[in-house]
Parts: sequence; C-alpha cells; structure tokens
Amino acid sequence: MTDNKASSPHIISEEEIKALYSEGYEDNKAPSPLSEVLGLDTKDHRLPPKKWLWLAAAGLVLVIIGFSIYNGNGRPASYDTQTVSRGDLSVTVSATGTLAPLKEVEVGIEVSGTIKSVNVDYNDQVKVGQVLARLDTTRLEAQALQSKAALESARAKVQQVEATAKEAELQLAKQLHVRELSGGKVPSQYDLDAAKATLARARADLASAKAAVSQAKGTLDVNLTDLTKAVVKSPINGVVLARSVEPGQTVASQFQAPVLFTLAEDLTQMELQVDVDEADVGLVRPDQHAQFTVDAYPDRNFPAKIIQVRYGSETVDGVVTYKTVLRVDNSALALRPGMTATALITVEQKNDVLLVANNALRFTPPASPQKKNGNGSLLDALLPHPPRSESGREQQATTGKTQQVWTLRNGELTPITITKGSTNGIVTEIVAGDVSVGAELVSRQVGKP
Repeated sequence: MTDNKASSPHIISEEEIKALYSEGYEDNKAPSPLSEVLGLDTKDHRLPPKKWLWLAAAGLVLVIIGFSIYNGNGRPASYDTQTVSRGDLSVTVSATGTLAPLKEVEVGIEVSGTIKSVNVDYNDQVKVGQVLARLDTTRLEAQALQSKAALESARAKVQQVEATAKEAELQLAKQLHVRELSGGKVPSQYDLDAAKATLARARADLASAKAAVSQAKGTLDVNLTDLTKAVVKSPINGVVLARSVEPGQTVASQFQAPVLFTLAEDLTQMELQVDVDEADVGLVRPDQHAQFTVDAYPDRNFPAKIIQVRYGSETVDGVVTYKTVLRVDNSALALRPGMTATALITVEQKNDVLLVANNALRFTPPASPQKKNGNGSLLDALLPHPPRSESGREQQATTGKTQQVWTLRNGELTPITITKGSTNGIVTEIVAGDVSVGAELVSRQVGKP
C-alpha cells in the first residue's frame, strides 16, 4: 500500500468498526484488515497522528452509544408526586387601589381679593360654620355702599314719577269734565288726546323707575353676598387635609373658583377604591370580605368589606378595570388618605374538600422512546428517528371541568379522570374521580427511562 493511498480519506463502515474489536493488532504478524482499512505500513508499527485521531473518534462514539444503551435500558423512570389531601380552600382576587375618606370636600372661594387672615392649619379639627379664612373686604364694602346709594336714588325717582303720573291723571280728568259740561265742544279732540298721551308716558316712566329700583336692589344684594363670601367657612365637621393659601396671597375667581382647603369629614371610617380586572369582576360582589396591606405597615392585614362594584369601566393602557369600593374601619387612625393598598378579596370559601397541587394537573406523560431490536445496527442508534407514541397509552385530555391526571400503579403510569372544582392558583378542588385522601398523583418526571 502506497503513501498516496494511506493519505486518502476513508469512511469507516460498521463491519470495519466491529473488526477493530474482534481482531487485535499483533507484532510480527501479517497486517489485519483494519490495518488495510487505515492504510498502516506493516514495516512501521507506529501509528501516524491522523490515525490516532480516527481511533480516538471511533472509541468515543462507541463509549457514548454504550452509555446511552445502558442508561436507557438499565434504569427505570422516576417521578415526583403530589399527595391528595383534605382541607379548606379560599379563592381570592387581587386588586390595588387607594384609600380615601368617605366624604372629602374641597373648599374654594367665589370672590377675588387678597387673603387677610388664615385661621386653620393642617390636621386641625373644624366644625360646620367655623371661619377658615378671610379676605380683605375694603373694596367689597365700597361697592356695597355704592349699590345702596343707587337703590336710594332709584326709590326717589319712583316717587318723582309717581307724582308726575298723578298730575297727568288729574289733568286728563279735568278736560273730560269740561268736555262733558260743554256738550263736547271744548276742549278740542287734539287737546284731549295729548292729555291721554301725557298720562301714558307718566305711567311708563313709573314702571321704569320701579324696575330701576329692583335692579339697584339686586346689585346691592350681590355686593352684600360677596361680602359674606369673603369669609370662608367650613361646610362640614371634619379635619383639614390640605391648605393652599397664605395671608397676603391674592386669589382670582373670574373663571374658576380657587381651592383653598381640602377637608375630610370623618377619618375613622374610610373607603378603599380598587381596580378589579375585567377577568375577575364576575366573581366580585357586594358584602364579600377582603384583607389589604399598605406599605406603611407591611406585616399587618386590615379587614374590609365590599359595598359597591361599579358598572362603569376604566381603560388604562388597554387594560379594562372596574372600580370597586370597600368600607374600612379606621378607628385607630393608622390609615391615611391616599395610601396605596393591595387587597385580596375572598370570592369563595370552601371547607373540608379534596385538594391537589396544580402541578399535578399540568403533568403530561412523555412519549416513550423507540426500543432497539436485537438485530439493530450501531449506526441506527446514532441516526435520529421521529418519536412514536406508545400503543395503548391514553393521551391526557381536558374538557371543561374534566381533567386527566396520572398515578403510579406497579411502577406504570395509570390515567385517572377527575372533575375539577374551584382553584386558588396553587391547589385545586377535586369534585369527583377515583381518588381519595393520600393518593399520589404524578407531577413531573425526574429520570429518563
């Protein structure tokens, strides 16, 4: 065999690999078929470096195949299981929101001016009618005096017009009397019509003067009302939550009344407004109980009760939620308005029911590997094959509340059909099925067969 043949590439066949282990290489003997395959020189018993690589690769492949066959056929599959137990199940819905007083009032002012004094501060308790702040009323008082003088002038005008109207009436009555005595000869018809027109104008002036009196009175009432509103009073019994005004500050209310104070009626009773996801709102109803936590007291749970589930929806970033209001007892005044709370609403409570962990419901038996025939070749073990489902094994099926789970009987996976009930996301109630307390249901495979 020449050097050119020895250096040319050659693919090792199955028979040649078997010959590698059936015939050893012996010194001072004729070359073996393996030597011919690998192009070894019989005169030089040292293997070239490339031939060592071929032998190492072939040996590694055989070791891997042997290990795979041993690992696949030598060890049985093993599984983790979950035990069916009996206990209580609480189904909850999680939602977040903020705390707020039952009644919160923003106190503003309807007149413009300069703040003269502020009589309350943050957290002060206030009563209905208590003065919170005052405006400088110098300008308003001047306007009220001006309006009062205008009213007096209008009333005097009415008296003057009334006298004029009375005079016109007497003049007309005199001319009518003269006409009657003269047999209709005097006064002339023109003079009689002129007297009638004078009386009509006097009566019109009287009506206008009376209207001017009403107008002046209305202006005065407005100015007096502004004087009253220049004193800001509390509309409720409560506590001052916020104050946004200082003495000397100018407020303008031409377009919108500025808010000076925010008052809460009673902080011992509060409400928690949470946003319930549209997927959970069908489970939430009034009178259900809940617990919530706030960041200020992370290790403390506060009780609450649902009083309202609103029909109006709110959409934020494509997420649809429904505002749900919970009543909170805050007798200790530990909670404050505006705190962010995370609530767990108990939508269903069941006692003494069969329970199983949810991972047992998610288990699906793996497809069994294809078994090797006795006459199978080593190359077949290296080639990939499509998976084959084991004949006779039932596939896992889920239809509505019906669920197929698996248990081990004599080391073999056996399917069991159950009917599911409520779930809290961790465990699920078993309503019906051939399972009992203490049964072991497969949750996952930990060893390959």
